[in-house]
Amino acid sequence: MSAAPLLALTWPPEAYLWFKTLHIVGVVVWFAGLFYLVRLFIYHREAEELDALLRAPFQEQYALMERRLANIITTPGMVVAVVMAVGLLSVNPDWMHQGWMHAKLAVVALLLGYQGFCYRLMGQLRQGSCQWSPKQLRALNELPTLLLVLVVMLVVFKNQFPTGAATWFLVALVVFMAVSIQFYARWRRLRAERLAAAGGDGAAA
Repeated sequence: MSAAPLLALTWPPEAYLWFKTLHIVGVVVWFAGLFYLVRLFIYHREAEELDALLRAPFQEQYALMERRLANIITTPGMVVAVVMAVGLLSVNPDWMHQGWMHAKLAVVALLLGYQGFCYRLMGQLRQGSCQWSPKQLRALNELPTLLLVLVVMLVVFKNQFPTGAATWFLVALVVFMAVSIQFYARWRRLRAERLAAAGGDGAAA
């Protein structure tokens, strides 16, 4: 008997379901943190435009929220997701010989790199040395969405990954949503600037 079946037989029958359940929970928590973390970075950078008396308290509050979100929610979710994924692979070692799993692991590696980069940005924001603009951070915040869609499709379709019109439509939809968010943020910023200018003109009159 080969080593792979022996490894699988060491687990009770319900192990797969427990690993899968906890893996899904970990992924949900992990992505919830990733989605909101960079959003806090955006608010942190925009706080630099506030009056000097308000700037420091707001930035301190955002820095505290970032640390708590990263250390209490995002990273624990990532750990649970990764550990349970190892459990799933130990129950189903044959997956390691399939192309869809190789692609999924590559995407997970990108996500881990993304989270590490977020920690780096968090440190720079705390030190006041971050060079990323709010606009660039908004674009960065869309990356986990694209990676999540790709991971889900790999898990669902596995080796029958679709490449037809439906796939390209979904990709186009995600890109459209990301671009729409960028345009909305720009419109809101320009509107605020116009209102501020109008208020200034009214006070001067």
